[in-house]
Amino acid sequence: MGKVEYDVILNDAIIAIFKPGHVHRKWSCEMWWKGVFGELMDLESVECVSSSDGMDEDEIHTNHHHSEFSSTKPRNGGTNNVNSVGPTALAPATSVHELLECPVCTNSMYPPIHQCHNGHTLCSTCKTRVHNRCPTCRQELGDIRCLALEKVAESLELPCKYFSLGCPEIFPYYSKLKHETVCNYRPYTCPYAGSECSVVGDIPFLVAHLRDDHKVDMHTGCTFNHRYVKSNPREVENATWMLTVFHCFGQYFCLHFEAFQLGMAPVYMAFLRFMGDENEARNYSYSLEVGANGRKLIWEGTPRSVRDSHRKVRDSHDGLIIQRNMALFFSGGDRKELKLRVTGRIWKEQQNSDAGLVPMADLVAPVQGVSTLKKA
Repeated sequence: MGKVEYDVILNDAIIAIFKPGHVHRKWSCEMWWKGVFGELMDLESVECVSSSDGMDEDEIHTNHHHSEFSSTKPRNGGTNNVNSVGPTALAPATSVHELLECPVCTNSMYPPIHQCHNGHTLCSTCKTRVHNRCPTCRQELGDIRCLALEKVAESLELPCKYFSLGCPEIFPYYSKLKHETVCNYRPYTCPYAGSECSVVGDIPFLVAHLRDDHKVDMHTGCTFNHRYVKSNPREVENATWMLTVFHCFGQYFCLHFEAFQLGMAPVYMAFLRFMGDENEARNYSYSLEVGANGRKLIWEGTPRSVRDSHRKVRDSHDGLIIQRNMALFFSGGDRKELKLRVTGRIWKEQQNSDAGLVPMADLVAPVQGVSTLKKA
């Protein structure tokens, strides 16, 4: 059977089962699915779940008030071919995947898909939020699953939810959600470590957000020379340095420096995150150096992407870690006040046909500043 014929039959079946104003008893629903889809989808048994408390099964409806449905399936590089249903070949008012949109949160529904006695559907997450009452007709929801709609979803292929941001991928319905959690086109989360900020967006938007809302220091250049000061270095728990953002090579980098407990030992840690994806972050390297009194510690590594959370990077110890006693030694004086100078630079790895990757330093004067440790 051809693909077009399959799509037409699929739409006919969906209309027969879900179209408002059409009455179907339980046996009718099962006949459609066993007779029409048994051969196409190799289904042994399909249930159409209805009321179990004696309610007239002829009163099962849906809340989608449209006269036609269609299967809108992207093909041939993203071109949508719409198969109209019905003898009049009218333009469809809604597409099949809209049936799978939860009326409460408007997200796509995944098994288990719930429905009330009148056929109104919603996702499992929202079922708990509405206190077991249908948000459309206010009837009690019970434990009815819409197995027919779950089977419809198996036959669909839909574009990634981030297609408007540039993602060209198309996936089977039940594979789409997994892709979207790692899609390279998904928005970035705010990298600010001092609070649980829920803001998301692209990099230019987040840079402006960090500058305007979090009052983060912004610097241009790829070398830095910062002096971190703390009057009471014995206070370690829940303390964090204010984030600093650097702009060089046309990219943005976040420099973190903070104090926390590593086991029973209080430590200070500095690390760099790249404001972009991991594959781009690998094109850059950075170094951090701290020292005094003829001693110094040096760290070199690759910046982590802001796709990795601040806590994930910190807990992996992927950065320059300084024990508190060593930090106080570097501070000099009576060691009652932390005065730690951290220098460093960022460079881009350039491909060389003879020598492989070689660093390319940015010829910009060191950025200097003083930061004060603040509570998270």
